[in-house]
Amino acid sequence: MFLKVKGVCDNFFEMTYWSGVRKKIEAHLKSYNFGEIDTPILEHVSLFQRGLGYETDVVSKQMFIIESKGSSRDDDQICLRPEGTAGTMRAFLDEQSQAVTPCKVFSYGPMFRYERPQKGRMREFHQINLEMIGGASILYDAHLIKMLQTLFAEVLQIESFVLKLNFLGQPADRKEFVTALVAFLTPQVASLCADCQTRLQSNPLRVLDCKSVSCQKLFESAPKLSDFFSQQTQAQWQLLQETLHELSVTYVIDPHLVRGLDYYNKTVFEFVSVNLGAQSAFCAGGRYDGLAQQLGSKVEVPAFGSAIGMERLLMILESQKERLSEKPQPLTCIIPLTEAQNKLALHLADFLQSHAKAVDLLLDDQKTQNKMKKANQLKAQFVLILGEDEQKNNTVTVKNMITGSQEVVLQSEVHMKV
Repeated sequence: MFLKVKGVCDNFFEMTYWSGVRKKIEAHLKSYNFGEIDTPILEHVSLFQRGLGYETDVVSKQMFIIESKGSSRDDDQICLRPEGTAGTMRAFLDEQSQAVTPCKVFSYGPMFRYERPQKGRMREFHQINLEMIGGASILYDAHLIKMLQTLFAEVLQIESFVLKLNFLGQPADRKEFVTALVAFLTPQVASLCADCQTRLQSNPLRVLDCKSVSCQKLFESAPKLSDFFSQQTQAQWQLLQETLHELSVTYVIDPHLVRGLDYYNKTVFEFVSVNLGAQSAFCAGGRYDGLAQQLGSKVEVPAFGSAIGMERLLMILESQKERLSEKPQPLTCIIPLTEAQNKLALHLADFLQSHAKAVDLLLDDQKTQNKMKKANQLKAQFVLILGEDEQKNNTVTVKNMITGSQEVVLQSEVHMKV
């Protein structure tokens, strides 16, 4: 017996739930003119090193790197994708001559990070990623945040969540802020956790992303990024807040929210739920206007995106599983009474499936009573019984498993009865 790899899950009986929720999300995104795309699970390591930042936890600690046999060149290193935005931007830059901007796309699939598994944190997890590439106006940020709030509050009917919002400004704003932050923290470096002591040297802005209670308490009296905004940055931040208010979007401003990836600028946000424990964010994202240039583009490509964590979202929606699960097509189960009717059962199944009916067969040598019990366990709405008389007369006995009634009909007409 083999056990599953640590940090992954088998979805053996849950796919109608997964599929139901995913289809509601995808229908909502399509109503906002998002088109579906698919990008590879395998990407070059350098894509994430340049896009996410060498010092981010994802790049420095969490990537599953695959060693290519017969080559030691760094540019040949590939990995299992840890997130979806960098790959989507890479694909856009490859195909941008065919794209109409703003280009609005979404994708669904697995991501991989080497982490210690815990509630809401897996080594293989699934995301719905949505990206809007080529839209510079800050009003697009408000529009898409409103779209997500409508999805969670109205379409999926999540009972309790909070939208956290922050504004990171432009690189020039952050440069002045980082200088002040380092000056504030350096005399107190011994009070920082080990990770933040390292970040203070390599990427000071990311200390604000630390979840350590002691570090967060220290940051309460630290300089605020908003104090270093230029006039233009402040105007955009004000416009975003005003627009969200006008769109009836409720949010709280979290000045310590920076997200864990280096490509973010301006707007960053998280939708969080108290029902998830420490890993409380189930949807997060922001603006990443500089990512394209980090990946080699000669010009800036403004962009805004988000990722929805499916595992965490489904944990929140657990109490609504029955409502949200995809409703299966009514099932018809064919039961031949003896081995002599097995081939006829196969032909009848093929006939019904050609008429878009969902069909299952019970062909093993078992008592009819046991087959009827199994059909009931399969939640079959109809059972078609084939015996010697039915075979001789080209008929079939149709039993309605809900009402208990049954009738004999011609095999050629059975598709109109089930």
